[in-house]
Amino acid sequence: MAAACELGFADLPSDPLLLILSHLDFQDLLSCSLVNRRLHQLSSHDPLWKRPCRQYWLVSDDKKAQKSRSWKATFMEYYLDMGRYIHHYAKLKVAWDALKEYLGEHCPRMISSLKAGVREEDLNDVEQRIGCKIPEDYRCSLRIHNGQKLVVPGLMGSMALSNHYRSEDLLDIDTAAGGFQRRMGLKQCLPITFCIHTGLSQYLALADAEGRHRNDIFYQCPDQTAHNPAALDMFITGTSYSQWFITYVEHVVSGDYPIIRDQIFRYEHDKDCVETTDDITVSVSTSFLPELSSIHPPHYFFTYRIKMEMAKNALPEKACQLDSRYWKITNAKGNVEEVQGPGVVGDYPELKAGRTYEYTSCTTFSTTSGYMEGYYTFHRLGKRSEVFNVTIPRFHMRCPTFQVSTITTEESCSDCFMHDDDSTDTDDYEERRRVLDMPNPTVRCPRYT
Repeated sequence: MAAACELGFADLPSDPLLLILSHLDFQDLLSCSLVNRRLHQLSSHDPLWKRPCRQYWLVSDDKKAQKSRSWKATFMEYYLDMGRYIHHYAKLKVAWDALKEYLGEHCPRMISSLKAGVREEDLNDVEQRIGCKIPEDYRCSLRIHNGQKLVVPGLMGSMALSNHYRSEDLLDIDTAAGGFQRRMGLKQCLPITFCIHTGLSQYLALADAEGRHRNDIFYQCPDQTAHNPAALDMFITGTSYSQWFITYVEHVVSGDYPIIRDQIFRYEHDKDCVETTDDITVSVSTSFLPELSSIHPPHYFFTYRIKMEMAKNALPEKACQLDSRYWKITNAKGNVEEVQGPGVVGDYPELKAGRTYEYTSCTTFSTTSGYMEGYYTFHRLGKRSEVFNVTIPRFHMRCPTFQVSTITTEESCSDCFMHDDDSTDTDDYEERRRVLDMPNPTVRCPRYT
């Protein structure tokens, strides 16, 4: 009887082994290549590296063909350059590409303000200069695009109301580092956006300090009831750079944020907040303004944008003019205020078939949320005695999550406004530092118009 033949690993057929290897991630493929000569040969099989190239580096067949390299060589080329960001690169690159494609169609002049990616060694220099580690996802985004030039309009959205205007730029890393905070109230916080007009910034927390969590992104909000000027509350806008940036891009490219006068306006529209009455459709979008709000004392400032549109197929006799408005305003405690007055923002718009009228107004609440509803009174242009009401759908306003200051009024504030003493020989750098410390202006606006 013939003796049983023992098969070694080298005797196993390649096809089933390659099938097994095709389910492994790049790290496992690299580990397998170190086991023995056979696995090293199999794990280097070029088609195995096509999936990780697409998954992590977004390399298409056409892009790979342009490089005239194997899939594995292409993967390793990207890995040597961006390997530390392998778990962030794809989602941030997708977001950046989607944003640029959308802006190219709707706000082309904004594209020219974007800066090329920063070098890895420059990011290391910044970390050494400020003495803090920059989050990996933020570093990765800076490698793709190093923010934008300080221009108007800003990439991170605009807001215009009465005599108040805000437009936030996404800062490049050098400008951000120039505004790095060491003072009490904002210790180890880095500004990542900036508005030239208001001095408003969104800050990225680089460490757990003063009630903040590392990676939190927030607007600062002075506690006006505290005697210590370092007591700063915070409106939280993100829990990580990736979440903050990708969420913003999704709002932009989906059309949730309207494009007005070639700028991105950060009005949010609830798709259920639409009401049609007699061929007239009213829709509402809202926005919270942190720079005009405070937690202590409670004062939450909102603006709303209302769009009235008459159907394109409306009959000529449906033409009408707005006479007055009625508002019912309810805060989170159930307290109700009623307001009635002529026109809207001093205007008495006429609506005809296909015509649209939009306007912006504002309101404040002493609670973190509230809602408004009401109606407009119109008369027919051809028959003034024919008067009718058009419903304004109920729309809700809520302030973002906030964190109150952990700095008490008893704490010393002798170093509240101490700044970084690092010197530089460029006037441009000093100007940026001065601008980043600008106080917020006051604003008045007509309410409930």
